This record gives sequence, C-alpha cells and structure tokens, in this order.
Amino acid sequence: MAGGSAADLAPTAVVKIFSAGTAGCMADLVTFPLDTAKVRLQVQGESKALPKGQKVAYRGVFGTIITIVRTEGPRNLYNGLLAGLHRQICFSSIRIGLYDTMKQLYAHGAENPGFGARLLAGSTTGAMAVAFAQPTDVVKVRFQAQVHQPDNGSVKRYSSTTQAYRTIARVEGLRGLWKGCLLNITRNAIVNCSELVTYDIIKEQILKNKMMTDNMPCHFTAAFAAGFCTTVVASPVDVVKTRFMNSVPGQYGGGANCALTMLLKEGPSAFYKGWELSSKTGADQVQQLIYLNLSLQLHAVVSSPGVLEHSDVCQL
Repeated sequence: MAGGSAADLAPTAVVKIFSAGTAGCMADLVTFPLDTAKVRLQVQGESKALPKGQKVAYRGVFGTIITIVRTEGPRNLYNGLLAGLHRQICFSSIRIGLYDTMKQLYAHGAENPGFGARLLAGSTTGAMAVAFAQPTDVVKVRFQAQVHQPDNGSVKRYSSTTQAYRTIARVEGLRGLWKGCLLNITRNAIVNCSELVTYDIIKEQILKNKMMTDNMPCHFTAAFAAGFCTTVVASPVDVVKTRFMNSVPGQYGGGANCALTMLLKEGPSAFYKGWELSSKTGADQVQQLIYLNLSLQLHAVVSSPGVLEHSDVCQL
C-alpha cells in the first residue's frame, strides 16, 4: 500500500487519548444542560412521596429545563460543569482513547479482532476509566442534583468544585469520593459493550458492504445506533448509580439496597426515570465519536498528506 501500512499511518495512543479527552469536553459543553435535567429527573421522588394531587416538579425534557431556568436561573443548567470537564479529561481519555490499544492486545495483534476481543476491550477501558475518574463523577452528580432557590430557603450543598472534593473527603473519607464505584463500573461495562462494540461492528459492516464511505453520515449512523442500544440497556443501572452517589451517608446500605428501595417505594418505572433524557447519551456519543474520528483523520492528513483515502487508520 502506497504511503505505508495502516499501522504506520495510525495515530499513536497518546494522540488518541488526547483526542478522546478533547472530544468529551466539547461534547459536555453542548449537552451538559440535558445531563443536568436527566439527573434531576432521576432523583425526583427519592426523598418522600408527593402528597395526593400535587404535581411533580419536573416533567419531560423541555419541561425540566424550563423549570430549572425559571426557578433557579439558566446558569444552574451548567451547575457542576467544571467537575464534568474534569471527568471527561480523566474518563473519556481512557475509555475511548485506549480502546484500540486494548482491542489489539486482546486480539494478539490480529488485523480483524473478534467480538470477544472488542467486548473485553470495552469492559476493560470502562473499568479503568471509572476507577480513575469516580471522584469527579460523584462531585458532578451532586452539583447537578442540588436545587438552589435562595428565596425558598434552599442552601447550596457545596459552594465550589474544590470545596466539594475537600468536604466529601473530610466528611465521608476516600470511600465517599469513590462512592458508587462498583455501580459505575457495572454501568460502564454495559455502556462500553453496547456502545463502543456496537459502534465498531455497525461501522465496520457499513464499510464492508459499501453502504457508505467512511464519512460523517457513516459515523452518525453507527454512533446513533450505539447510543440507542446504550439507552435501553443501561438506564436502570444509571438511575441507581445517580441516586447512590448523590445520597448522604447512611441513606442506603449499598447499591442493591438503593435499587430495592426504589422498587418498593416507586415501582419498576422508577428505573427508567429520565429515560427520554438518557437518549442524551446517544447525542453525547454522536458528538464524541464523530469528533474523535475527524480528529484522527486530521492527524493522518497532517502527518502524511494524501492518505485520507486510507480511512482504516481512523476506525475506532
């Protein structure tokens, strides 16, 4: 192949890690209000049942966003953004940036890794990313869940991101910063298996059957399908994870107790609270994966002009 092999043209692990982290941060800047609305829907009704006849505070995608803007101001849609960016730098860099490397490791360098290698790679990078980034996720969720309405006497749980890290470490210890880590690893194993692997396989089949070329519509189609699969499968674990990480010490005996409490108090439908906004995961990943692919293509063009047609170098 003229211009060198695909392996020679492929970006290094460092480039992929940097591209993935940058992609995650850019996606967060766009979709963070949706994520905040999802968290509010997921924790709604957790503390006590509503009096008969009283309506819930948040209802639907736009209803939740409008309520937050009207009662707390538009800035609160981005409450916890700094922690969210911390999370993306730590989390996406590992989860997406190391996926190709782990996939080749499990496939022992095979040109076309099988499903098992992809599954193991997705689960491994997800677990590694969670273990590294869990404190940032705990702080992010707690900021997003806190309602700030000074006129109604509500007080902020934390005044700043740095203060949140310090307070959690002081009051709850290191275990507090890694609260819900096992739940998050479980969720992200599901996310990786249903998202990255599905994206990988669908994109490969689209290109193999020449349904599309390796361009934006191809990336969008594969990423949208991957995001939808993730939404359906991971939503119950996501709700439990959010509630457990946001809980005060002693509120739940563990992840299983949190799930059982939800089931007994609110019924099975509680596990799909915010489901319509969990599809935001799909939008988030569409942006992340498209931007990552384009970043890697740009790297290939800059490094070796004239090799853009060798699209195999930037497959995720």
